[in-house]
Amino acid sequence: MAHGRFDNPVVATLAGVKDFFSKQELADRLTGSDRFDGKTVIVTGANSGLGFGVAVEVARRGGHVIMAGRSGIPEKGEEVKRLSGSDKVEMRYLDLSKIETIYDFVEGLKKENIKPDITILNAGVALAKGRKSPSGIEEMFLVNYLSNVILTNLMINENVITQVLKEGNEIPRIIFISSDSHQGSSYIDYDEFGVFEAYGPSKGISNYSYFKLILNTYAVELSRRLNKVNVNVGVNVICPGPVHSEIIKEAPKLLYFALKSIFRLVFRSPATAALPVVYLSVSEDYEGKTAEYLHMFRYKKMDPKCYEVDEGKKLWDRSFELWRSIDQKAKMIH
Repeated sequence: MAHGRFDNPVVATLAGVKDFFSKQELADRLTGSDRFDGKTVIVTGANSGLGFGVAVEVARRGGHVIMAGRSGIPEKGEEVKRLSGSDKVEMRYLDLSKIETIYDFVEGLKKENIKPDITILNAGVALAKGRKSPSGIEEMFLVNYLSNVILTNLMINENVITQVLKEGNEIPRIIFISSDSHQGSSYIDYDEFGVFEAYGPSKGISNYSYFKLILNTYAVELSRRLNKVNVNVGVNVICPGPVHSEIIKEAPKLLYFALKSIFRLVFRSPATAALPVVYLSVSEDYEGKTAEYLHMFRYKKMDPKCYEVDEGKKLWDRSFELWRSIDQKAKMIH
C-alpha cells in the first residue's frame, strides 16, 4: 500500500515551521530586473493563495497574466489589476476536477493563438476525506496529478506550448508547484493507481505528499520526452515552502482553526512564497535548464525515486491507460 511522508497534520505543519527557518542561499538572485515584459504567463489555481500571489507579482513585473481558476471570475482578476498596477490580466475558467473544462480551456487558447511563454501549474487541493469527481476518479488524485498530465499533454499536442522555436526566442517553461513533503513517500503502487478509496484526514495528509511524488516523477519523465536531444521546453519543479493559504479549508473545524493559527504566525504569505516561483519562472539562471528542483530559494534534489527511468516510463504508460479509461480522446505526446 502506498503512503506519503506524513499522516499527522501537526507533524506535517511542524516540518513546515522548520522549513520557514532554513537558509535561502538563492534569495538575492531575484532582482527588480527579472521581468516578464512581452511574456504570456498562465497560472492555474490563480484565484486564491499562492496562485493569486504569483499572478500579482508576474503582472507587477510586466507580464500578461492568464489566471485560470474555477471561481472568483472576474473579481479576483480585477483585484490583481489593482494590486499590481497592470491591466494585462485576464481570467479564464478551468476546473481540474472536471476534465471537459481542460479541453475547453486549451481549445480557447488555441483558437486565439495564445502560446504561453511560461505555464505555472499551481492548482491543487487537500481533502479531509475521499471524494469522487464526475469522472469517477478520486478528486485529490485527479486535481493534484492526473489533470496536470491531461493539461500538459493537450497544450503540447495542440501546439499551444510549442517545441519548435524561432531563432532568438527563449524556450517555453513549465513549472510544477510541488511540496518537499514528497520526500520519503513510497514507490507508486499501481494496484491502487487511480482507484477510488474512501479515506479520512490522516490518509488525506498522507495522500497529499504521495501524490506530489507522483507529480514530480511525471515532471521528470515529461522533461525526458520533450528534451531528447536539446532542451525544447524547460520543465522544472518547485516547493514554495509553507504558505499561509486556504488549502486546509476542508479540514475538520477544530483542526482547521488550530492549523490556521500556526499558519498565521509562522508561514509565509502568498506574496512572499510567490517570489521563488517567480525566480524559477523568469530568471536567466534557469534559461535552457530542465528537470531542476528548488525548495524555496534553495538548490535541492527530489526524492531519488523521482529520477528513476523505469519508474518514469511506467508512470507515463499507466497514466495514459488511466486517462484513456475515462476519456476516449486521450492522447499522450510521443
